[in-house]
Amino acid sequence: MNSRLTNWVILIILALIWGSSFILMKRGMEAFPSDQVAAMRIFIAFLFLSPLLFKHIKKSLLKHWRGYIGMGVLGNLIPAFLFTKAETGISSSLTGALNSLTPLFTLLVGVVLFREKTGWINVLGIIIGFIGATGLTMVGKEKGVNNDLLFIFFVVLATICYALSVNIIKRYLSEVDSLTATVWALLFIGPVAGCYLFTTDFVHRLTTHPVAIESLFFTSILAIFGTALSVIVFNTLIKNTNPLFASSVTYLIPIVAMGWGIFDNEAVSFLHFAWIGLILLGVYLVNKGPHSQPLSKEEGR
Repeated sequence: MNSRLTNWVILIILALIWGSSFILMKRGMEAFPSDQVAAMRIFIAFLFLSPLLFKHIKKSLLKHWRGYIGMGVLGNLIPAFLFTKAETGISSSLTGALNSLTPLFTLLVGVVLFREKTGWINVLGIIIGFIGATGLTMVGKEKGVNNDLLFIFFVVLATICYALSVNIIKRYLSEVDSLTATVWALLFIGPVAGCYLFTTDFVHRLTTHPVAIESLFFTSILAIFGTALSVIVFNTLIKNTNPLFASSVTYLIPIVAMGWGIFDNEAVSFLHFAWIGLILLGVYLVNKGPHSQPLSKEEGR
């Protein structure tokens, strides 16, 4: 399998995993509040990878510590709390759909903070993407869908964090292998999430709530596959391609998230898909031009 095809296969697998993350968050919150689900997600992911700490702890920290912290805090910790909080006010399918803004912010962050070059077609893509996102947030008010702008803002802020993290990984961690980067990033944020979790009523809920074990199971799947393993794979994709190609996983995430929403009887209409289509058109245009071609393996490292 050639490297280009491999990158696309990885992209599709990530979309299936992350597109399913939103319904898993929802299942986790059947027994636990949003902040506990977020903290569990990070802490369990940290515990899952902790056996690898002794092997990777010897690798250089001083040179890359800013990148590790940026990746951990902006790429994992803050978004975990923002996404679960958002789902207390909007549906999991809408949350997943709005996640498609990530490539748009990836380009903006790259241009503004990292002085990446861009063209007019990319700027047009940003404008179209924002129009699509605005339209998506306005759908369904007559159908009882909660479109509180505060919860939508949580998702937007999470995608900005992702965009910052993607650019940081590419700029500062390109010479670090993906597994080492992920282990170090979770080492910084995992204990923090764990300490926070056990200052809440988590143990009481775990031992008394009738569906606590089931919710813990779904959250564990989210942590292991949606955070620990997928972050390693995603970091590899960033290094082998470029930030915009990697963040284009959000082409497919809304489709998967909406599919789960339909399966779970969430309010989904044709207009949702129409506005998602406009967002994805914007993302496509953002990836046109010099940004659209993945870098070779040598260029990516």
